[in-house]
This record gives sequence, C-alpha cells and structure tokens, in this order.
Amino acid sequence: MKLFENFKSVRFRLFATLCISIFLIILCLIIVNNVVLESFYLYSKTNTAADLCEKLNDYYNGIIQYDINNELEEQERKNNVDILILDMSFNVVYCSNLEIVNNVNSLNFNARSKILYTRDNIVVQIIEENRTNKYLILSAYLDNGYTTYIKIQVQPIKETVKISNNLLIIIGILMVIISAIIASIIASKFNKPILQLNSITKKMANLDFSHKYRISDTEDEINMLGRNINEMSDKLEETIKRLRSNNSKLEQNIEEKSKIDEMRRQFISDVSHELKTPIALIQGYAEGLIENVNTDEESRKFYAEVILDESNKMDEMVKRLLDLMKLEYQERKFNDTSFDLTELIKEELRRQTVVIKEKNINVEFDDSKKIMVYADQEYIEQVVNNYLTNAIKHTEEKNNIKKIIIRTEEKNEKIRLYVYNTGEKIPEDSINKIWGRFYKIDSSRNRNTGGTGIGLALVKAIMNNYNNEYGVKNYEYGVEFYCDINKWNEK
Repeated sequence: MKLFENFKSVRFRLFATLCISIFLIILCLIIVNNVVLESFYLYSKTNTAADLCEKLNDYYNGIIQYDINNELEEQERKNNVDILILDMSFNVVYCSNLEIVNNVNSLNFNARSKILYTRDNIVVQIIEENRTNKYLILSAYLDNGYTTYIKIQVQPIKETVKISNNLLIIIGILMVIISAIIASIIASKFNKPILQLNSITKKMANLDFSHKYRISDTEDEINMLGRNINEMSDKLEETIKRLRSNNSKLEQNIEEKSKIDEMRRQFISDVSHELKTPIALIQGYAEGLIENVNTDEESRKFYAEVILDESNKMDEMVKRLLDLMKLEYQERKFNDTSFDLTELIKEELRRQTVVIKEKNINVEFDDSKKIMVYADQEYIEQVVNNYLTNAIKHTEEKNNIKKIIIRTEEKNEKIRLYVYNTGEKIPEDSINKIWGRFYKIDSSRNRNTGGTGIGLALVKAIMNNYNNEYGVKNYEYGVEFYCDINKWNEK
C-alpha cells in the first residue's frame, strides 16, 4: 500500500513525466539519425561540391593563371577535396593527384555509380567501390570550355549513425538520472507546502480552524492557494459560530413553541371574529326583511342599507387580506409613477375633514412645497391613509394640546414621512407587535373604533417590497409613525 501511494505522489509523477519526455525526445533523435542523417550528409557534400564548382568558374573568368593554382590548392585543403581540370582537348590543366585521374577514367565503367544531383551542366554521382571506400564525383563544364572534376570522400555514414545512436542512448540514461535528482529537489520544494495545506484542510474537516498556512514572500500559485484556504478557514469558522448561535436561538424558539401555537390560535380567532360579525349582521337583517319585521318602506330601506354596508366592509376586508398576502409573498407588481406627495396628503386630509373637526383636532402640515416621489401611488395612499386614520383615532389631549403634525424630511435620496399625534404611548412590548396582522393593543376590539387590525401590516408589507424603512417612536406626549418613500429623480 505504501509503494502504491508513492506511485501516486507528486514526486513520482514529476519524475515519470520527465523520463517519458526524455525518452520521446531521444527516440525522435534516433529516428531522425537513421532516416534523415545520411541523406542530409550527402546533400551537404553535394552543395559543397556545387559551390566549389561555381568558384572555379569565377576564378577562370577574372583571375590570372598562377593565382588560380594557389586558390585551387587553398580550396582543396579547406574542403578536403581533389580537383581535376581538363581543357577542351582533354589535356590536364590542373590535377591534385593521379588517383582522381583513375577515378574519372573509370567513371563511365563503374556499375556502382549513382547520379545524385543534376543542374544545368553539373552532374554529381556517388561511387561505392567497397564498404569502406565511397566518394562523390562532380563533373561540370566551365564557361571557358574546360571540364572540371571534383572528388569528395564520403565517410561510412551508417557507422556514424550507429555511434551517434549509442551516444544518444548514453545521454538519455544520464538525463534520466539527472531528472530523478531534479524531480526529487523540485518535488521536495513543492511537496512541503502541499503537505502543510493537506494537514490544514484535514483539521478544517474536523472543524479545527486554529492552524493557518504560513504565507511566504513568493507570489506563486501555492501561496495564493494557501491565502485562499486561510480566508476560507476564517469564513467557515465565522459561519459555524453563527450557525451555532442560530442553533441556540432555534432551541429557544422550540421552547417557545407553545407561545407560537397560542399566537396561531389567536390569529384564527381574529379572522373568525372579523368575518363572523358582519355575517351575523347580514344574516339578522336579511331574516328581518324576509319575515317583514318592519313593514314600512323606511325601515326596509334601513335594513337593506345595513346589509349593503356590512357586505361592502366584508368585501373590503377580504380584498385587503388578499392584497396583504400578495404583498407579503412579493407577488404584487407595483405600478410606479412620479407624483406629488403633498397633494396626496392634502387629499387625505380633505377626506378626513369631518372627523377631524368632530374630534376638535388641530392639524399642522406645510402644504406650500411640492414634494415629488416615485412609487405606486395607490399603495402610498394606503400608507398615508393608515397613518392618518390611526393618528385621528388615537389623538388625545396632552398638556392642553390636541393635535396631529405631518411633516417630511429628505434622507439619502428618500423622502421620510412623519405623522405625529398627541396621546397615549404605545407599550414597549407592543412596539414590534403592532405591525402584525389583526394585532390590537386594545383586545376588546370595539368594532366602531378598533378597525380591522391589518392596516399597519399592509404598511409593513409595502415598505418591505420597496426595501424602505418604517417604524414608530414614543414621545413624552404622543406617538410618531414614519416611513420612507423613494424620491423622484429627474434625469
């Protein structure tokens, strides 16, 4: 098992990768040696002979005789060749040695000759007299009519290829050994931080976040990985602490399950009460009409008006409940437009004029300035109506003052609406509860003054859909409700 794990290690894989790469490179070089080297060698020698022939032609076209001989000797030494030049009568003009003369004389009779290259008046042949004696013969006609022969000795290339292949194999073995050393050094350099990261992540899996990766000055991928793991460790630790805290709260919530059940029963009771009362009234007056309790036209009209009024109240309450449900589940689409909040408030005050005068309430509101907002006017109207209705309903005389103050204030691209009324403070334990459906501080719920108990729940749902703030504050002589409305930005 230990050996198998070593095979899976980074060090072994790095070593294996280097070895395979070296093996493939050596194999390619050996194939090139066997296939290409001999042809390339002959091609190189042929080009050497052809270039030399061009130089001979240049010599005879522009240089005097004794200079040519010196140049020919120099070229023989430089290129390791033999040169034979014949004039148009086939007399020898220049000859390196007698051996090249014999080679040229037997050229047409040698069965082992093979033409390698022909161009214009140049012909290159390879002659293989035996396994150890092989040479190239170039024959060409110069511009002055002379015939030149150049002999280049060719080494046994196959033996050279064999030696070269053996050298490559030796080099490959040495490279494998060097690769093993290099792989060991490199793997050790990279393996140490990887093992450290592995140890840290194992501890993280066991919810131990006390160990952190030591960041070095080198900005490489492992350092970046270590930094990311440290950040992940911190975030996981923070998240787990939060989860534990939430779990603790959940346990407390479970302990309060009985209270939640009681609230649920109260909710059902509230809904039943709100529907039962108008239904009972409708039923009673309808029975009175059927039994002709009152035969005069005015009484029957009164009964019909009561039934109609209660039906309208039921219809309005059901609509408000459905609307509230859609708002709470964010299924209601808003038709946002720009409008003047001041005009909307003035209209709501006008509707409530009779009630305000009956209760002898002094209303303070600066309606001289135009305040443009951007929202669904129908829903903002409900918000203003609920705040104003609640204020009128709960306004009482305090410190010889009985009034409602409506004001606005600009806050961070929002318009904050305040509605203040003098009266009793809201109990601290009810501050958050009043925004719930059917919650009433006065549990007696007088039908004429108590309302349905869903007005503030609607305000809360509307504000939540806009992600705007809302709330209520107690003051010494009264209560102030507030909410934010998006300001109209003309661009």
